[in-house]
Amino acid sequence: MPITPATATHRASNGTADAILLELVDENGVTIGTAEKLAAHQPPGQLHRAFSVFLFDEHGRLLLQQRALGKYHSPGVWSNTCCGHPYPGEAPFAAAARRTFEELGVSPSLLAEAGTVRYNHPDPDSGLVEQEYNHLFVGLVQAPLRPDPEEVGDTAFVTPAELAERHAKDTFSSWFMTVLDAARPAVRELTGPSAGW
Repeated sequence: MPITPATATHRASNGTADAILLELVDENGVTIGTAEKLAAHQPPGQLHRAFSVFLFDEHGRLLLQQRALGKYHSPGVWSNTCCGHPYPGEAPFAAAARRTFEELGVSPSLLAEAGTVRYNHPDPDSGLVEQEYNHLFVGLVQAPLRPDPEEVGDTAFVTPAELAERHAKDTFSSWFMTVLDAARPAVRELTGPSAGW
């Protein structure tokens, strides 16, 4: 398993960037191989393992992330706290904790599994396809954020009402509502009824 963050730029001896590999899975989430990251997202897309993290503050507000403008996929859109792909052979839980720290400079004070969801979301802007078997995680964040500007354009903590208002006027990732809806039972258990999720 590579030990270098997935966001690092690597140069091979011929000057080209090294490939980032994703874990391909079947409909049951069983690993069946690997594929280069960009190739896995080319239409019609290859089903691969992914994760989505939803972190909340002590008031039950969801931490949203606006993806940096320099990202090749869905730049500048708002999405859940953190999302990404485990390295081949890396546990989704470990990948979720690793990428949350890499992107936001903070480790969750609590992180719990919240199920899985399988989806197919074409992105009309980029032409790429999200064919993902996504592992969901919910948790708490209690430390100051230190976002990596290469990964994160902005952050915001929102209540359900504020999210609805923002979702109506801002652009969100194609997968956001799918993963949020799938995680809602675990979100409600974590935040309690008064938070309104």
